[in-house]
Amino acid sequence: MSDKPMRAGDVPGSEDRGTVERLAGAWLAETERHDTDAAREARTGWERGALSERSAQDLATWVTARVTDTGFTEDEGPYVAGPVRITPSDKDTVHAWLRARGHEV
Repeated sequence: MSDKPMRAGDVPGSEDRGTVERLAGAWLAETERHDTDAAREARTGWERGALSERSAQDLATWVTARVTDTGFTEDEGPYVAGPVRITPSDKDTVHAWLRARGHEV
């Protein structure tokens, strides 16, 4: 991952901005390990503050699939391990951020 600061664009609220930046960073790092072309496109868009529709859909799908903190107890459901903690609320924040930028989520 680059040491260059990442841009989330104008995310309202520092808590939302922190959530989007944290999860986008993890998504970009994972994408770089698996698909360098998609990662290049996504990183370029992220740093300009405007993801392509393909990248936006990839981020939305990634954050949904990676929800790790379900809020369930051991009796209700399994713990999902992951590189970052992602709650359903975090997923909603990222989806709202994408929708605010005109992406279909």
